[in-house]
Amino acid sequence: MDEITHGFFQAIHLILSADPALFEIVWLSLRVSGIALLLSTTLGVPMGAALGLARVWARGLITAFLYTGMGLPPVVVGLFVYLMLSRSGPFGALGWLFTPSAMIVAQVIIAFPLVAGLTMAAVQGVDAALRMQVRSLGATRWQELWAVLREARIGVVAAIVAGFGGIISEVGAVMLVGGNIEGKTRVLTTAIVLNTRTGEFALAIALGVILLALAFVANIAMLRLQGRS
Repeated sequence: MDEITHGFFQAIHLILSADPALFEIVWLSLRVSGIALLLSTTLGVPMGAALGLARVWARGLITAFLYTGMGLPPVVVGLFVYLMLSRSGPFGALGWLFTPSAMIVAQVIIAFPLVAGLTMAAVQGVDAALRMQVRSLGATRWQELWAVLREARIGVVAAIVAGFGGIISEVGAVMLVGGNIEGKTRVLTTAIVLNTRTGEFALAIALGVILLALAFVANIAMLRLQGRS
């Protein structure tokens, strides 16, 4: 217990002293996950909304693929991205393996089904009378889509939160495609694993505290967006 208490106080000291190594990891984590979330939201929200509104023959098949993607083990995603970006893979010429770009690709694949699938479910839950009303007022297709998204905003924001939670806390995929290289691809989750294994409990605790704080702040921000939208 004394060792744990000592490690906790050391962790607080690292955070308050703005340890450069600590905040380098935090910044990379925010950059990678932020870009991945932006891409996933940009692609997933419109696609989920379109699937929720459309009545096409392939919607059931696409929905099945989305729901399957929502349950994909991250380590399998990491393996797939690794094979695609390896030297013998079809995209090996890009040279992205063991770089933040590869980590972003993996995180987009993880977050996209969550954002699109939950957005689709939220849109499908909107009363059909709203669509009929906006159509009767002469709304265009895009105006109708926007009206439905505003009505489903709580579910859409929840979809974005789920996407963020799925990638900020992910370990397996980013470890495989990023390599956990110090100063280049080491993020919060992989650094926690490494420092725990090597007995650097103070740094591991500090990183864990920051990870929890980021998740808490993100959820508070999203809740405020739900109320203001």
